Amino acid sequence: HRTTTSLAGPSFFTCKRNVLQAEGKKLGLVGWVQNTDRGTVQGQLQGPISKVRRMQEWLETKGSPKSHIDRANFSNEKVILKLDYSEFQIVK
Repeated sequence: HRTTTSLAGPSFFTCKRNVLQAEGKKLGLVGWVQNTDRGTVQGQLQGPISKVRRMQEWLETKGSPKSHIDRANFSNEKVILKLDYSEFQIVK
C-alpha cells in the first residue's frame, strides 16, 4: 500500500524528520520524508495497509515530541505490488 503524506503546523519544521523516520522504521514501513519551503513536511509511506494506517493515526494524534501538527493530509493512496523503496529515508 502507498500513500503520500503532507503535514502542516505553526512551526517551520512541523515534525522532526528523524522522529518520523524512526517511527516508520519501527512499523516496518519504507519511503521518504522531507521538509518543504512552505514550512510543511511531506513524504511517502509504503508497506502493509495496516502499518500505513497505524502511521497515519500516529501522525494525526501524536507526532514527534514538541511538534504541533495542525493538519495531516493523506493522498494518492493505492495498492502496489512492489515497494519502490528499500528503507525509510530523509530527503534533504
